[in-house]
Amino acid sequence: MFGKKKQNVYEQQQPENKVKKAGSKLGKAAGIFIILVAAAYVLAGSIYSLKENEYAVVTTFGVPAVVEESGIHVKLPYIQRFSKVPKTINGFPIGYNSESGESVDKESFMITRDYNFVNVDFYVEYRVTDPVKYLYASENPVFILKNLTQSYIRDTIGLYDVDSVITTGKNEIQASIKEKIVSRLDEEDIGIQLVNITIQDAEPPTQEVINAFKNVENAKQGKETSINKANQKRNEDIPAARAAADETVKTAKAQAEERVNEAKGQTARLNELYAEYQKYPLITKQRMFYETMEEILPDMKVIIEKSDGTTQTMFPLESFTGAWSAEDADKSRGDGTEESNTESRR
Repeated sequence: MFGKKKQNVYEQQQPENKVKKAGSKLGKAAGIFIILVAAAYVLAGSIYSLKENEYAVVTTFGVPAVVEESGIHVKLPYIQRFSKVPKTINGFPIGYNSESGESVDKESFMITRDYNFVNVDFYVEYRVTDPVKYLYASENPVFILKNLTQSYIRDTIGLYDVDSVITTGKNEIQASIKEKIVSRLDEEDIGIQLVNITIQDAEPPTQEVINAFKNVENAKQGKETSINKANQKRNEDIPAARAAADETVKTAKAQAEERVNEAKGQTARLNELYAEYQKYPLITKQRMFYETMEEILPDMKVIIEKSDGTTQTMFPLESFTGAWSAEDADKSRGDGTEESNTESRR
């Protein structure tokens, strides 16, 4: 009896020992798993990576330091904290929603100097110049930049008339706004810099006014086109006129030179004749007379009338030189009454 009881007690204790051993192994495995998870968490919190277009601001007990090199970096977990800041140029719209494209009237609706209403949309581009000041000098530097931009936009638009805002004055307005914002950001020193501000669109609030401004713009373009055509025509005509004028002047100079030379030649000839005349007056007179007759007589016709006046006979001078033919002489003898009335006796 006693032997059986002892055996039963042993058999009951053996399963309990197995359970205890199994529980001990499970506890060890759970502990190892927890340790590994904690180590992985700590290791993950100690490693971070940076891209080419990012800064990292790492703070150690509240003291910030900037990391600019890209790649994988290590920090002390729970002691050091880091924040990423973009190096790239970023931007935001004013006056419209960039996702939906819908107008935001409270931002775009403005009044011009001549008390007209206009909707103007802008796009602002900025970049971070000092990551530490960007994170800690102000609570939200981008929000500050947007508020400053809206304020200067309204102030500047109010200095121009509606025609300048919509058509001709956009570049000047953009430059003025940019200058004011850059100066103010330098004063605030919040680690952010304005890169550019651009007018995306500017139009009157009603369709009728829009159409009127379109007509004005078309008229201005037509005016510029006409001016350009006129300038082109002028540039074509002026050289042609100058060439014609030069040709006329050259022709006139040539004619003047020719006449002057001819006059000089005649003067020289007359001077020679005068010199001869002074030496031999009578002979020179006779020679001049004969030379003049030689030039005049071949073109003259001599008419001789009879004394009774009833008939007349014309003897052309050419007959003496052989230039007048017999047939011409017969014709001249025919009816010479009418010709005698018209010809003068020489």
